[in-house]
Amino acid sequence: AILGLVVHVATVGTKLRQHGVEIGDTKVCHHLSMGLGDGEVWSILGRNGVGKSTLLKTMAGLRMPQRGAIQLGGTGLQNLSRRERAQRLGILFQDSESLFPATVLETVLTGRHPWTSAMRGESADDVERARQALACVGLGALAGRDLTSLSGGERRRVDLAALMVQEPRIVLLDEPGNHLDMHYQVAVLGDLVRDWKAAGGAVVAVMHDVNLALRFSDHLMLLYGDGEVACGTIGELASESALSRLYGHRMERVTTATGEWFFPV
Repeated sequence: AILGLVVHVATVGTKLRQHGVEIGDTKVCHHLSMGLGDGEVWSILGRNGVGKSTLLKTMAGLRMPQRGAIQLGGTGLQNLSRRERAQRLGILFQDSESLFPATVLETVLTGRHPWTSAMRGESADDVERARQALACVGLGALAGRDLTSLSGGERRRVDLAALMVQEPRIVLLDEPGNHLDMHYQVAVLGDLVRDWKAAGGAVVAVMHDVNLALRFSDHLMLLYGDGEVACGTIGELASESALSRLYGHRMERVTTATGEWFFPV
């Protein structure tokens, strides 16, 4: 496993053990145990307010769990420098803010900072990587544009491009489909997830759309809002009964030529 949250006693998997996260009166998870392996894509599902984003930020080391420690490649996350963390782990937040004036290209180049020195700055190779990433997300022609002039969907693709050039082994995505239209959700986001998976990396994504999660993922984590968590493969957890209980609403499975999908009834 390449990422693990280790606490008290193992229950499921190899690295996440009895992980405990709370926010206010909400018990996000307790007794959570899982291993995140090479090439795996996980989706975190649950109703609004159950703490999906909080759990993702905890995995990134941006907040401390109530119990336990986070391990990254067998090393405690707290023992890694910020530079080492950023070289191994990247996160896409649910929403982003522009604090400083910058062009689209300059913003994408921030993803290269874990790999550059303050003295040297970005190389010609770094700039070329950034331009290639912008082309991959369909924004090659906007490299010189001011970031604040972009639409929400365009800004989202800039953030994805910055994550691409960061080249982390583990990618944490919080509602990655936010602001993206159907084409970019399926084509661009799908291509990026497949590329990370094919390179032997791992992806954990908080998802709002069940069917988008099923399209890209091979594992699910279900947060019920009372501390209970279910972890397993799509085959184990993608069922009418499990998803109906998760959302508190009856979900019906529909089988099509392209796969099985779930809809509220």
